[in-house]
Amino acid sequence: MQIASKTNDWRTPQNFLLIISIVVPIAFASWQALLNNFVIEEAAFTGADIGLLQSVREIPGFLAFTAIFILLFIREQKFIIASLAMLAIGVAITGFFPSVFGLLCTTLLMSVGFHYFETLKQSLSLQWLTKEEAPEVLGKLISVGALASLCTYGVLWVLLEQFELAFKWVYFIAGTVSFALVAFIAIAFPQFKSATPQNKKLILRKRYWLYYALTFMSGARRQIFVVFAGFLMVEKFHYSAADITLLFLINYTFNWLFAKKIGQIIGKVGERKALMFEYTGLILVFVGYAFVEQAEWAAALYVVDHLFFALALAIKTYFQKIADPADMASTAGVAFTINHIAAVVIPVTFGLLWLTSPASVFIVGAIMAILSLLLSLNIPAKPEEGNEVRVLSWG
Repeated sequence: MQIASKTNDWRTPQNFLLIISIVVPIAFASWQALLNNFVIEEAAFTGADIGLLQSVREIPGFLAFTAIFILLFIREQKFIIASLAMLAIGVAITGFFPSVFGLLCTTLLMSVGFHYFETLKQSLSLQWLTKEEAPEVLGKLISVGALASLCTYGVLWVLLEQFELAFKWVYFIAGTVSFALVAFIAIAFPQFKSATPQNKKLILRKRYWLYYALTFMSGARRQIFVVFAGFLMVEKFHYSAADITLLFLINYTFNWLFAKKIGQIIGKVGERKALMFEYTGLILVFVGYAFVEQAEWAAALYVVDHLFFALALAIKTYFQKIADPADMASTAGVAFTINHIAAVVIPVTFGLLWLTSPASVFIVGAIMAILSLLLSLNIPAKPEEGNEVRVLSWG
């Protein structure tokens, strides 16, 4: 491992990454699971209000590149703890401000913490993990997060159905538990040192162009799943909120069971083959969404679609292999911003297309998956510095 640790006990960088991977599912899954009911029942939101709220939520993701400027004043490990604290506090106070303005403020606070956390987690993971262990460990982090999400959904159900707690107290409990975990992390773990000092400026390198392209397409693919696949379930097949929750539980169960194994497979077969398999599968899934007529088959597509997300960690390990080790922090912020360009553009543009033909949204998604497949073909069998792509190397 590329770090110098002051202890040989359980307080290792891997365990640090594992525990921080538990905090976000507790906080963010709670926020997300309760949001629609809370804003309608307590804050009297209209469709325009929820659209505004979701747009505000995405702004910090688009501005994730600013993390590199903050790193001029604070070390990454302390910054990630501060980000988790912002996320936890934002969730804890959400229920106490049931108005449009109040929710915009708490959501912005929560989202800033969440998006900085995701940016820094990628950076630290790629710095702290060796190239050999990264695929398996990143898969393990997904698995742990999925298990934490499953437990969180179960606790939420008990608090709401059995104890009949008000939304504000459920939010408060989720945020407080998350904050307590953050405090434990801050106190328990020593400061780990990376073997390579990080560049503290924005960096865009021509030789990373394939990574940038794959990252953008990954963001586009995520929006189709998050925004339109779920909407299809409700609009066309009349799935209830309970049905959608059950699908999420199935999805997280699969991630818990298989994400680590998927990481191991990526480590064995390589990023090129893993991404080729993912995008080939996505082409079939998106075409299936376009023409499916049975609710059961739609649900199966939804679960398979979500399972493919674990394969996307191959994009991160590909970058780790081709990158200058000093570029991890800077490029993590740039990549998160590139990923969120799609989050700004696709919901609006594809939403207009949906009004004309919902099937067309998924046909375009299939075309995007084909483009992603073509991009993945350009990954070398053994990517490394100086061997970033098979063709179109721009220096």
